[in-house]
Amino acid sequence: MGRSIPLRRVRNIGIMAHIDAGKTTMTERVLYYTGVSHKIGETHEGTSEMDWMDQERERGITITSAATTCFWQMNNENYRINIIDTPGHVDFTMEVERSLRVLDGAVAVFCSVGGVEPQSETVWRQANRYNVPRMAFVNKMDRTGANFENVVQQMRDRLNANPVRMQIPIGKEDHYKGAVDLVKMQAIVWKEENLGAEYEYVEIPEDMMEAAEAAREELVAAAADFSEDIMMKYLEGEEISEKELHDAIRQGTLDLEIVPVFCGTALKNKGVQPVLNGVVQYLPAPIDIPPVQGVTPDAFRRITEQHVEATEEDQMTRQADDDAPFSALAFKIMTDPYVGHLTYFRVYSGTLESGSYVYNSTKDQRERVGRILRMHANKREEIDDVLAGDIAAAVGLRNTTTGDTLCDENEPIVLEAMDFPDPVIEIAVEPNTKADQSKLSESLQKLAAEDPSFRVHVDDETGQTIIAGQGELHLEIIVDRLLREFKVEANVGKPQVSYREKITKEIEHRERYKKQSGGKGMFADVYLRIEPLEPGSGIEFEETIKGGSVPKEFFNAVEQGVREAAEGGVLAGFPLVDAKITLYDGSYHEVDSSEMAFKICSSIGFKKAARKAGAALLEPIMAVEIVTPEEFMGDVIGDLNGRRGNVLGMNPRSGAQVIDAEVPLSEMFGYSTDLRSRTQGRANYTMQFSHYDTVPKNIADEIIEKATGGA
Repeated sequence: MGRSIPLRRVRNIGIMAHIDAGKTTMTERVLYYTGVSHKIGETHEGTSEMDWMDQERERGITITSAATTCFWQMNNENYRINIIDTPGHVDFTMEVERSLRVLDGAVAVFCSVGGVEPQSETVWRQANRYNVPRMAFVNKMDRTGANFENVVQQMRDRLNANPVRMQIPIGKEDHYKGAVDLVKMQAIVWKEENLGAEYEYVEIPEDMMEAAEAAREELVAAAADFSEDIMMKYLEGEEISEKELHDAIRQGTLDLEIVPVFCGTALKNKGVQPVLNGVVQYLPAPIDIPPVQGVTPDAFRRITEQHVEATEEDQMTRQADDDAPFSALAFKIMTDPYVGHLTYFRVYSGTLESGSYVYNSTKDQRERVGRILRMHANKREEIDDVLAGDIAAAVGLRNTTTGDTLCDENEPIVLEAMDFPDPVIEIAVEPNTKADQSKLSESLQKLAAEDPSFRVHVDDETGQTIIAGQGELHLEIIVDRLLREFKVEANVGKPQVSYREKITKEIEHRERYKKQSGGKGMFADVYLRIEPLEPGSGIEFEETIKGGSVPKEFFNAVEQGVREAAEGGVLAGFPLVDAKITLYDGSYHEVDSSEMAFKICSSIGFKKAARKAGAALLEPIMAVEIVTPEEFMGDVIGDLNGRRGNVLGMNPRSGAQVIDAEVPLSEMFGYSTDLRSRTQGRANYTMQFSHYDTVPKNIADEIIEKATGGA
């Protein structure tokens, strides 16, 4: 079909923010003003276009990144904007992470009252990691307590960002009228009668002229860093054109040096169109970002199987070009009630036609693309092909999962995949009937394919199905979907913490395994050194065998035995982590030694060694931020201390106190209800995983006894 809009006029952006900053409302306004939706959906009324799952509409929060395409006209040119709406709740940080992986730019939405909240900091750090250029929109300027300058300052202090004001507000709270455009040096006023679809430029109010000139001076000084022409004109007091300013601000934004800041109130339909202009003017097109990087499929297999680093020869890149070989990344899997399995993907290079075959280089499999859909929240439009820079959804990819690379079979590449965090909380799910059992496993498989930060396994001892996730809300929503969407009748257990085990000292251990049963016997002999590693290192295995005391063909079996034993732990059945195991000597028997013998021997040896190496229990510690009225401070802190919490600091924020603390996850179940009753419903909190730490001995003993049944 060919390209209707040149690549330089395509924008792939995300809208990111803290929960309640008004992000989904902002996206709704964008869809309304770009003509995609004919009526505005309100999140607080549960009619929002982007929040299309039942759970999202009920809770008024965005859980899954819905992708949508819209068009915006500026200077008589049409631009395609692909928007990914991302969740702001900490339990869904993974959704944000996978969206950022495929975006080129982002709009950060901040509440003018709450400012830069903890989740905003988390998402900002994620965007830094992926080098995503961004701009900011300070929303809810009509709210009591709105403070634009305060938010801009918080961006400097908390995010270490360099915000540059593109506008300053005219009035605030109930008197918020519009904004001064510091590039045009005119005021923008929105018309109430047509939901803010029209606005006009007028003279700047006299009482704001001084503030506007000072802010304009700052803007020009910031732009001068990215343009010698502006620098010269600025120093010589000459007139600077709008185009020169736009070009310099664009350069600074693409270089990740500055963040253009806009203001408004999406709910009251003021301030959205200038943000769309900003997206087009300052955020990158696919051709403005560095070529995507990957490795050859052979290198990918070597890296994943042998846990080695990629070499320079392994590296490959793909330019954003329709004529380059096809490459794309699958970033989300969804089950759609009408079309079934949907794979969202971002095209980095080349083109793909519906009905054609594509190579999944991650899985080394060919797949047929049935249909290609351009998505708008939960509506869809069928298209014939996709080109470089596009975001679309494919029907018919059976084996592709999140993070897989799709490419041209003759020019294969494996793009850098995404890292998914381990779950910190789990619950048992018991189906009510035999029929529910098969429905349950089928549904859980679908949900796990959609969300890689959610895991499912069956407990070997109890036979129970265990589901594990990133937090209570995360699991609540999965259980809710099981019951409602997949119609599974099941009983749900209480949430359990995902503990880990570690060793505390280095030791050496010899294990001999000898078994004679009738004919051929089994024999293996290994010398293992086991030592603790830094947190987050996982399990590392190394062999330093000299002189063939253990033949090469048994190394893999020893590593397998060690890794499987570590997975089951030695204290209470929890995975043992952060240890290095070295096979440094051993012996074998010409006839009786086998892979199985060495696997069993190293597994037994590892467990004995780990016990001798001072095995200890680790628990997840959560970073908790509580915002509470001053009068409840004492009560809230006393309660945190009772939960083995460690208060790190307290700061005033917009008439309330903010408490930062670290608390073990096991002490935080049901905390929201408890906090509400303690503070008459006036406090709220956010919580996210921070790190694993050693469990105090008396508590560890209880956990171990419970897990092992006192054995």
